[in-house]
Amino acid sequence: MQAEQPYIDLYRQLTGTINETCGTLMNEPRDAAMAAFEKSGFPDPETEAYRHCDLREEFSYDYGLNLKRIHIPSNPHDVFSCDVPNLSTKLFFIINDQFYKGERNASLPEGVLCGSLNDYSRSHADLLKPYFTKLSAASSDGLVSLNTGFVQDGLVLYVPANVQIEKPIQIIQILQGPEDMMVQRRVLIIMEEGAQARVLFCDHTLSPNRFFSNQVTELFLGKGANLEYYELEMSHNRTTRVANTFVSQSEGSGLLMNGVTLNNGKTRNNINVTLNGEHAEANLSGIVLGEQSQFADNHILVKHIAPYCNSNQLFKYVLDDSAKGIFAGSIVVSKGAQKTNAYQSNKNLCSKNALMLAQPQLEIYADDVKCSHGTATGQMDENALFYIRSRGISETEARLLLKYAFTSDVIDKISLVPLRDRMRMLVEKRFRGELAKCAGCTADKCV
Repeated sequence: MQAEQPYIDLYRQLTGTINETCGTLMNEPRDAAMAAFEKSGFPDPETEAYRHCDLREEFSYDYGLNLKRIHIPSNPHDVFSCDVPNLSTKLFFIINDQFYKGERNASLPEGVLCGSLNDYSRSHADLLKPYFTKLSAASSDGLVSLNTGFVQDGLVLYVPANVQIEKPIQIIQILQGPEDMMVQRRVLIIMEEGAQARVLFCDHTLSPNRFFSNQVTELFLGKGANLEYYELEMSHNRTTRVANTFVSQSEGSGLLMNGVTLNNGKTRNNINVTLNGEHAEANLSGIVLGEQSQFADNHILVKHIAPYCNSNQLFKYVLDDSAKGIFAGSIVVSKGAQKTNAYQSNKNLCSKNALMLAQPQLEIYADDVKCSHGTATGQMDENALFYIRSRGISETEARLLLKYAFTSDVIDKISLVPLRDRMRMLVEKRFRGELAKCAGCTADKCV
């Protein structure tokens, strides 16, 4: 417990200070969560889920935690501007682990809540209580427990029954500060029956310091609700991001989740989706573009509890230099989940020094289902490369075209046309080595 002890001691010393900053809803689960963290500790390679994901070095650094809520002077509009052509969004910011209150909800439909978790946990405690920590509490991941113990703010999005938010909601998550920092981010999204929304999270690191982002997200989709959930990571090589995402889907709900890792240091995404109601559908996809010594690990678990549900997974990695990638995708079909359709595909394009580990898994306890999974990892097809070069195209350009074509079907999963077009351009610039900043943004990339 050497790495864990400073956090355990800090919690014991400053419990009162932490609780003073938050309401009862956020404070009630802290003690139990920290007791669980003290028992489990940080995840390490001795646990099966993290066998190939060694974060012990990242846990060893002396990070600062802004538990006393010391104000870090920052106006995100002064350092960040996102101007994607034809993509009109409702823009919000999270600076480190604190919701930036400079934005207003005036343009959102009546009844929609979008703002500070801390504020809404006080003013709307009865509304949030049936949801907050209800999906994450059962997790055995010590980082989930640590987040619950220390979290002081985050984002809430609540969409009432049958309300459709026309304009996409964009949340810019910024890591910025004068010291190495660990931040505990929390996201809670509640979609009531028939609600519809599109949400885009963009992660950026604006300071050259070392950061550890520990994020827990809980998504609730009511009957017939639809959510499009996009994530774009554009950080730097001294950033570690661990994101645990939990999703509960009710009858007839639809989820489209797409994640793109354009630039990073170390990334671990744990995505847990449970289809609890009949005729629910989940479509999950993602791209990882890795180079140098970057590391990205996507662990996906889709559980089919109810019958007549569909799930699809498509994840692709392009790894150059000595980058490392992991994909562990599991589909579990419970005994009563007849008429399930579940598909999983993972394909990876690697240079000779890159390393890719793929672990597709199926657990089927029903007998009337259609399920399949597959993975393929290899280097660039020399025959295809030769064919393109025979048309007078240089080797560099030919390799770029093949990489771009390899990722195109995942990009096509993005239903927001302006975002899809911009993502195509960003991926191309990434392959060309020209991505000094997220195009359209004024936030500089730190290296």
